[in-house]
This record gives sequence, C-alpha cells and structure tokens, in this order.
Amino acid sequence: MPITLPTTLPAFDVLRNEGVMVMSPERASAQEIRPLRIGLLNLMPKKIQTETQFARLIGATPLQIDFQLIRMSEHQTRNTAAEHMEAFYRPFSEVKHEKFDGLIITGAPIEHLPFDQVTYWDELREVMDWTQSHVFSTFGVCWGGMAMINHFHGVQKHLLDHKAFGCFRHRNLTPTSPYLRGFSDDFVIPVSRWTEMRQPEIDAAPGLQTLLGSDEVGPCLVEDAAHRALYIFNHFEYDSDTLKQEYDRDVAAGTPINVPANYYPDNNPANPPMNRWRSHAHLLYGNWINEIYQGTPYDRAEIGR
Repeated sequence: MPITLPTTLPAFDVLRNEGVMVMSPERASAQEIRPLRIGLLNLMPKKIQTETQFARLIGATPLQIDFQLIRMSEHQTRNTAAEHMEAFYRPFSEVKHEKFDGLIITGAPIEHLPFDQVTYWDELREVMDWTQSHVFSTFGVCWGGMAMINHFHGVQKHLLDHKAFGCFRHRNLTPTSPYLRGFSDDFVIPVSRWTEMRQPEIDAAPGLQTLLGSDEVGPCLVEDAAHRALYIFNHFEYDSDTLKQEYDRDVAAGTPINVPANYYPDNNPANPPMNRWRSHAHLLYGNWINEIYQGTPYDRAEIGR
C-alpha cells in the first residue's frame, strides 16, 4: 500500500520516480481503509531533504500511511521557503488535539547547546509529554532521541573532542527484538554528531534497553517501552550522498572536518560513496510501522486512554 502525500510536495515526484508507491489524498479518501497516521516533527534546517528521506522509508511498507508534516509553533525556519512551510506544514499548536499512530521527532543542528538553551525547548517538552496521551509510538532521531531520553530519564548528552563522522560498524545486541527482525549481526550506520550518549548512564536508567550499539561510537538504538518510544542517535535515513554534502559544505566554509570514516571507497573523497545501510534502514522503519499496525487501536480516539 502507498504513502499519502500532497501531489505538489516535492517528495511526491521524487519518490514516485524511485518506484515508491505514493497516492494523492483524493485517491486515498476513496479507499475504505484505515490508514496509519504518522507525523514528522521536522526540526532539521533542510526540511525538503529530511521529509523526503523519512517518507521514502515510511512509504515502502505494505500499509497505507497518512503522512503529516509538523513544525514548532513559534520557531521560524531560515533554510526552507516560507511558501513550502505554509503549504505543507502545520504548527504543533494546530495538531495538539489530534491523535497519531506514530510520530518521528528529527534531529537538529543544535547539539552543542544545553537543552534548556534551545529556543523552542519548552514547547518541545510539551510535545514529548503530549506523545504519552496522543501518540501510540514515538521515534526520536539523533538530537530528537537525545532530547527524549533526557526529558523522560534525565540521561545527559556529552560533547565529543572531535566529530563522530562516517559509517561505523554496529552490532545487533537484541536479535529477538521485533524492531530488529531481519537484521544482520553486524552492519554499518551513518553517524554525524558532536555529542554522544554513554551506555553506563543508559543502563542506570530503569526501563531502557539498548538494541544496537558500536564499540567506536557507543549506543545507537534504545527502546523505552514504558513511554512507547525508540531513540536512535545515528542516521539510517541518510541518502547515499548526505555525508558527502556535509563534508563538502564544511570544506568549502573552511571549517575543520575529518573525512567521513569508512564512507568513500579507499577513503578518497574523489570517489563516489556507496550506500551500505539502505536495506537495514528499510528493515528498521518497516518493523516500527508493523509494530504500530499490530498494536494501535482501530479507533484512533482510543490512543492514550
């Protein structure tokens, strides 16, 4: 089954041309199917790139998805056209009375700031509390996951001496988890962050289980069953060239940056990068969607009751 997107959203044509099944809202309304409503709270500066990346993964499942784009109410983006935001995004203040089967909270390039110095931190705390009564399952990604695990458990993020940047090998720590069905024992995941979460501090918080981890860059995916949430600190959703874009940007700006590890063939930026994480990205998000489908109430109004 397809993902429902407005036909004028840039991701619609991109994904249709890739072979992803997409459907207009008009076509979806004609089908007698209860779609899963999945929200994307997009905190990234490149909104269009990020919404396309997540729509690609969510839209590859065999279920009909009603994909809703959400923004913070007061924060104004400087990197995406106001017309795009007005046409496709709703502020949290407009959706807070609605129920969602799933919600993704993205990362944001503000990890150097203490949480309470983020301009929209108070509203984001409201969002995270709201998920407990209005969302069946929430997926926090990179800084979004760090924010959630801090909010619900007080686990702190820690600044690194140098950026964790590249494709790092990770291990499947919980093969029996339904979120890891089909996962290999060992695989690579793109990483791009200046902060880390520490495993002993996660272990000290009751109710948390680390599902994926790396000897080099630490814990990656954490399940928080009591809050119906997953926290991932790395970037399965990245396109093949996302790390290249980040590297080229920093080089052009004269910002000190290491060549992303294990990314370019022969570690040579002149060589086009190869995607070695795409299949596991689809597995993870497909498994998440399946777990939502298996457990969410048919009557969406019953979520959180």
